[in-house]
Amino acid sequence: MHAYAVQDSAGLLKLDAMENPHRLSEALQHALGQRLGALALNRYPGARVHDLRQALKTHAQVPEGFDLMLGNGSDELISLLAMACDVPGASILAPEPGFVMYAMSAQLQGLRFVGVPLTDDFELDPAAMLRAIAEHQPSIVYLAYPNNPTANLWDDAAIESIVEAAPGFVVIDEAYQPFAGRSYIDRLHTHSHVLLMRTMSKFGLAGVRIGYLVGPQALIAELDKVRPPYNISVLNAECALFALEHSDIFAAQARDIVAQRGWLLEQLAALPGVRAYRSDANMILLRLPADPQGGSTAAARVFAGMRARGVLIKNVSGLHPSLSNCLRLTVGLAEENRAMLAALKECL
Repeated sequence: MHAYAVQDSAGLLKLDAMENPHRLSEALQHALGQRLGALALNRYPGARVHDLRQALKTHAQVPEGFDLMLGNGSDELISLLAMACDVPGASILAPEPGFVMYAMSAQLQGLRFVGVPLTDDFELDPAAMLRAIAEHQPSIVYLAYPNNPTANLWDDAAIESIVEAAPGFVVIDEAYQPFAGRSYIDRLHTHSHVLLMRTMSKFGLAGVRIGYLVGPQALIAELDKVRPPYNISVLNAECALFALEHSDIFAAQARDIVAQRGWLLEQLAALPGVRAYRSDANMILLRLPADPQGGSTAAARVFAGMRARGVLIKNVSGLHPSLSNCLRLTVGLAEENRAMLAALKECL
């Protein structure tokens, strides 16, 4: 296997990792710095982490009777779920292509991973999913909503059929919820085995590493047994609390990103031979016309050409056979999107 790779972005316009491109204003930077400087760094995290849990429950409108568990990013929560479900014969199932950590967490924990291909248009294949669930009886089914790297929301009826058939947990991963316009949280109370996972990374705090898992109180209490003590630092908790106190600013940033996504999709649609797939996230999946040599050489060539022009995106063509000649673009600020588009046109 390979370790999770992070691309070197020094000196480049960084549009490869679905980060919020907006930074805090100088006034907010100063205010946050004062708060962080006043923390008792000589003490283990305590009450402020509890305060963050309560603030997130309010922010996410967590239903009555449900609770929330914090993770050092969603990645830690995914690992903890694999650990909690590590019993004889356990497996993890998810559509593919999807977030690489679902499969990696299974592999690292020694569990079987079952990947079920999406359709040619990157939609859920309910019949294939139901067959795989019946055959493998997975302990966990992951449904990213929207999906990464394809960026799309899936049909609600298809999701419900999978939820009804699943014998174990169904984890709805809403990492990109700030840009999606839809959430499963209103339906969470209808099922006792569904967990909702979110992160503050796309909210605007990718450097802070806060993920959270929502589920029935009794279920969260059991899962919390495998969580390491003090897994959230006081610095991270305070940053997250500060951001939630200014959630209107981050909501405005999300609206700007959605508007920029619409503009970028219009521009990409005008490029001959290029297919930009529908996006409900802050990224766009792009398929390039194949080179005469075949394979994914066009994606590799365009990726390298854009990097040479100072723009870093993600070449996802090697992640799954259905992603041949595909690139993933992060939606940035207006001027960043114009620079990215200009570089792309030159490379094409």
